[in-house]
Amino acid sequence: MAVKPRDHVRIVACDDDPRAKGKTGRIVDEVPPGQLTGGRWTVRVNSVWIGTVLCHTRELRTV
Repeated sequence: MAVKPRDHVRIVACDDDPRAKGKTGRIVDEVPPGQLTGGRWTVRVNSVWIGTVLCHTRELRTV
């Protein structure tokens, strides 16, 4: 299932910050990713120690 703006997601991999793998979060983008982010979604991770990360669609699963 494809992710959409504002979805709750589980991060299955993350090239931007490998510590985010296995965590959940919410996509903060209002529109699908574009050239500015290199086609990656902006995800706010539910963790005190990990900030916002950029993830490709293939690295995310909806919760």
